[in-house]
Amino acid sequence: MRSINKVLTTVLMAASVAALSTNAMAEPKGEAAVKEAIENTLSGIAAAQAEIKAGDLPGASKTILEASQASKEFRFEITERQRQKATDILKAARKSVEAGDAVAAETGLATALKSFSEMKATYDKTH
Repeated sequence: MRSINKVLTTVLMAASVAALSTNAMAEPKGEAAVKEAIENTLSGIAAAQAEIKAGDLPGASKTILEASQASKEFRFEITERQRQKATDILKAARKSVEAGDAVAAETGLATALKSFSEMKATYDKTH
């Protein structure tokens, strides 16, 4: 009886170790979401810049809001404070667009684009 008990315990331990090691070796699910978030943010900023140049301020306001929302999904501890500052710049650019100040909005978007591009480069180096 004890030998059966030892065999069952060994089999269960081996199965649990195998299950845990398979999960540990799998690609993190969150990594794809983080990459998608930064790409959506960068493309949103570029689209908003184009809309401002075309004179579509209401469309630019909506696009900036979407880029700002996408930036919230970009979670990377090393760049977290920089992300918060860049998101604040996006919000200020959106307020400028809504106030009709396209020049200030373009300046803010350029600054935000540079900052998010730097964050993406930092993220890409470590992943």
